[in-house]
Amino acid sequence: MRLPVLSWILCVLALLGLLAWLGSDIAPVTKGGEAANQALIGGDFSLTDGQGKTLTNKDFRGKYMLVYFGFTHCPDICPTSLLLIQNSLNQLGDKGKKVVPIFITLDPERDTPQAVGKYVAHFGPNLVGLSGTPAQIKQAADAYKVYYRKVEEEDSAMGYVIDHSGFLYLMGPDGKYVTHFPHTIAEQSLTDGLAAAIK
Repeated sequence: MRLPVLSWILCVLALLGLLAWLGSDIAPVTKGGEAANQALIGGDFSLTDGQGKTLTNKDFRGKYMLVYFGFTHCPDICPTSLLLIQNSLNQLGDKGKKVVPIFITLDPERDTPQAVGKYVAHFGPNLVGLSGTPAQIKQAADAYKVYYRKVEEEDSAMGYVIDHSGFLYLMGPDGKYVTHFPHTIAEQSLTDGLAAAIK
């Protein structure tokens, strides 16, 4: 039995709508006169490290960045993710040396640059911890399409937690998005994924 023409048109429109939604974070970028698809993830940031030095995204040119957003009072996901990053980079050997792991706090109210610096030191000597003003943190989070929200917890000694998305973003030596991984990824899968992406 053949579907009426109107039904076919509606099916095609629905499919086009789905494809548009799935590709909503992809936009054409013109470079050297040629159009290419570039994910709209990543961008400029200006933040402060544990030594009080201002660092921007441009300071990491020539290196891959593996960027993770979280907060130092996170009870489980953040420390687990940072250990995952460090263990995978250690497994990569020389390839791992091409990557700068970066932790950006989403809780500037409590996480001063010094506090973040001390926190990341527990997970590895190469991990860079960054903080800043609420406006600077929002700019960085927006650039990476990171969701975060302060959630009050009256019965908790911490007072509040930060609800946030948990992705690891791999940025190339040119500062452009390469790929991302969920924080739930297995260590070997992350290692294999990084090995395949790093040139």
